[in-house]
Amino acid sequence: MDPFADTLRRLREAFGSGRTRPAEFRAAQLKSLGRFLRDNKQLLQEALMQDMHKSAFEAEVSEIGISQNEIDLALRNLRAWMKDEKVPKNLATQLDSAFIRKEPFGLVLIIAPWNYPVNLTLVPLVGALAAGNCVVLKPSEFSRSTEKILAEVLPRYLDQSCFAVVLGGPQETGQLLEHKFDYIFFTGSPRVGRIVMAAAAKHLTPVTLELGGKNPCYVDDDCDPQTVANRVAWFRYFNSGQTCVAPDYVLCSPDTQERLLPALQRAITRFYGEDPQSSPSLGRIISEKHFRRLRGLLGCGRVVIGGQSDESDRYIGPTVCGWQSPGVSNTLPAGRHEADCHVPCHHTGASGMGSYHGKFSFDTFSHHRACLLRWPGLEKIYSLRYPPYSPRNLRMLLAAMETRSCSCTLL
Repeated sequence: MDPFADTLRRLREAFGSGRTRPAEFRAAQLKSLGRFLRDNKQLLQEALMQDMHKSAFEAEVSEIGISQNEIDLALRNLRAWMKDEKVPKNLATQLDSAFIRKEPFGLVLIIAPWNYPVNLTLVPLVGALAAGNCVVLKPSEFSRSTEKILAEVLPRYLDQSCFAVVLGGPQETGQLLEHKFDYIFFTGSPRVGRIVMAAAAKHLTPVTLELGGKNPCYVDDDCDPQTVANRVAWFRYFNSGQTCVAPDYVLCSPDTQERLLPALQRAITRFYGEDPQSSPSLGRIISEKHFRRLRGLLGCGRVVIGGQSDESDRYIGPTVCGWQSPGVSNTLPAGRHEADCHVPCHHTGASGMGSYHGKFSFDTFSHHRACLLRWPGLEKIYSLRYPPYSPRNLRMLLAAMETRSCSCTLL
């Protein structure tokens, strides 16, 4: 028996009825989502503490606050985003009405990860709702406490004829992906991303993949070592290091390394004290499975700071491993960003594909439909395109189709 068939059928019927298309409905759903965050703020903070020992500060900054900002931005700009976008016209279409209409895809699937289980669930959900879609939400089974709130509490705030939460692990996700969706948004590992993309390809379903990636940090010899150490240590150990855009490794000269290591030690001690395990500001690894994998990595390099671990507490202390690799040449592509909803989080190559945040989320979950309205009274003017063809009509048509001007500016 298919556990998802009835739910997906119900959502498709709701979308087919046109229920999600009006701006009033979309705004109401976004306002309800904002109420969910406000009403359950403490509950979410407690769940994040249970899942990853995430402090209230980190929960507010990286989960709840970012999600609320996305909702507020969407509500302020919803009608402007939904407006038809006029496009330049050539002589052949000068008397027509030409525009791009942003239409919802239909039934979309959002598969969320465990490392930021509120942020990376609700931020794409804001875009999907603002664009007028029906949504199936699949939270991560690793962040169990947060998953429970998303499954049991969130649906009370949204129209359940247009929104559903489904639970389960890899097996259930595989069954879900056998169904046809009109868009899939996945955040997770490149390995699972390939599985999602292969499943989507069977139905020719477009996807956004927010995957992993490596984030080198280049430190110039002229940089102040303590400023660098403060910034690197803060974001490397933020969320206990479980962040796809955190700095993975530092590239610097041997002289800079000698100055940077003691600065990193000072930053770690100032942030987390002499005993980081007792610090309320340092989180924990999400699961025993992930803990054992990370602990195994400690043997791959020379530990110069930290390295302590406690499996019973899923604790790995702030750690720095040192190594030298002479003659390294680096090309550092840019584009990954998380903190500003006006800037897209853009992905390419092994880090995924597509972009989102703010209006970019709305555009991601919208089908940009090209529209041309031509009035019947102009039929005589356009009759030169009809047979029998002639060289004269061809010359006139080609001249009319030329692009006379371009609104684009290349910088």
